[in-house]
Amino acid sequence: MLIDVDEDVQLDAEVLGDADAPAMLLIGGAGWSRDWWDDDLCARLVARGWRVIRYDARDTGASTSWPAGAPGYTGTDLVSDALAVLDALGVDRAHVVGLSAGAGVAQCLALAHPGRVGALTLLATTAIDPSVGDLPGPSPAIAALFADEGPAPDWSDHDAAVDALVEGERAFAGAGVFEETRVRAIAERVVGRSRDLAASTTNPFIAAASGTTGPTALSALDGLPTLVVHGGADPLFPPAHGRALAAAIPGARLLEIADMGHQLPPAASWDQLVDALPAHPRR
Repeated sequence: MLIDVDEDVQLDAEVLGDADAPAMLLIGGAGWSRDWWDDDLCARLVARGWRVIRYDARDTGASTSWPAGAPGYTGTDLVSDALAVLDALGVDRAHVVGLSAGAGVAQCLALAHPGRVGALTLLATTAIDPSVGDLPGPSPAIAALFADEGPAPDWSDHDAAVDALVEGERAFAGAGVFEETRVRAIAERVVGRSRDLAASTTNPFIAAASGTTGPTALSALDGLPTLVVHGGADPLFPPAHGRALAAAIPGARLLEIADMGHQLPPAASWDQLVDALPAHPRR
């Protein structure tokens, strides 16, 4: 379904599960269309009694896109978009699950609109609270990857585009837990559904770097059921980030998955992940 955020912006969303079940909103990382939330993981969540909502963020999938390098939005708009998805679906309160930059959006949403978030799960991310500091930087390999200004892939070449997306995910995965067959199947779908992959792989990062407005003190989330999931092999946000995030939110639980990198938790950990999720929020 297409959700009208305003007269210029539409977001493509998908809803899975029983309409009467508690809602779970999935917010992907920068550049993620809804496809990256693995179908099999979503099916497990539905089987556990959730109404799962995943959507294409701006500049991804079938949602509104801007020219590559010139996003017409900021990080604050991404927070408003998550709220717009809930509004359009008539969801008063949801369990919000975010990954990487999407978990930053989830933190902002919970702080700015506490009545709309019944539980919070934060995957592979770091704290938005500036008081949480003195944390290690990315691994040398990831730092070198960000510094490399080599030519962009030919996004019009289907096979080259799929390969580029797969290799991009591989660079951040933990050693021995990169599921290439699964990732390649998702990448094929992403390439087939995306309006503009050049925009998808540039604009969301520019918007995320623009920051957001609103409260940032994570201590205000005291009492909100929160799970922090972090990889013991995360090369972008080393494990200290997950530990510090969990410590900054009173009562938060930390699930550290030993071999996981900066990625969706690998399939072998899904039972552990689903079992650890906070209870269904009251509607």
